[in-house]
Amino acid sequence: MNQPLILETGRVKDGLRVLVTGGGSGIGSSIVSALSAAGANVFVCDIDPRTGPNHVADISEEVQVEEMFRLIERDLGGLDVLVNNVGIAGPAGLVDEIDPDDFDEVLRVNLSGTFRVTARAVPLLRSADSGLIVNIASTAGIYPYPYRSPYVAAKWAIVGLGRSWAMELGEDNIRVNVICPGSVGGPRMDQVIQKEAKAKGTDEEEIRDGYETQVSMRRFMDAADVAGAVVYMASPAGRHVSGQVLSVDGATESLRSS
Repeated sequence: MNQPLILETGRVKDGLRVLVTGGGSGIGSSIVSALSAAGANVFVCDIDPRTGPNHVADISEEVQVEEMFRLIERDLGGLDVLVNNVGIAGPAGLVDEIDPDDFDEVLRVNLSGTFRVTARAVPLLRSADSGLIVNIASTAGIYPYPYRSPYVAAKWAIVGLGRSWAMELGEDNIRVNVICPGSVGGPRMDQVIQKEAKAKGTDEEEIRDGYETQVSMRRFMDAADVAGAVVYMASPAGRHVSGQVLSVDGATESLRSS
């Protein structure tokens, strides 16, 4: 009698070569820690040198992306997994209140940067036995989100790119998935709440309460929750998971916080 196939979920292939963009803090840092603990060899890119990344880069700049991949090929000898985590929150306000330059900046970093890194990573992923791309989007990429036009535009695009790339790259044995985190507690979320409260002319605690009550589980999540989902996708158990959009959010009901 054939034995059932059992696949590990908490471990990845030892020495799995991974690039995490924006890996110096927040969700990115948690992803780096989780993948490293699971057995991966992780190369960390971040724009802030104070976070101690392997390479400091603005991924929206082509020259800096090329230099980063030169180092990846030198230090890792190739690439098995790309985690597109870089993202900035951008401004909050009504559509006619947002500075067009601020809108363009969010798309430059969140969207164009993700495209540039992915385009450079794909040839390396093709050369590996198999490849994985994980786009870190947001519930703002699948729900309407008032007062956050630039962020919404970028995140909806990140979701669409992930699903499209899964179709393009499946025959190359490259899987592509999107993770949509909900509200993650921490300094970044505090800044989002401050900006939104100012834009709406209301109290920060009212906005914070709104974010908590718009989720069925009625609480903020932790970056480690997102990291666990990435490890699953990179583990043997995720070997046929592709083209998926996974919400890690406690069941978002709405993104209207007040």
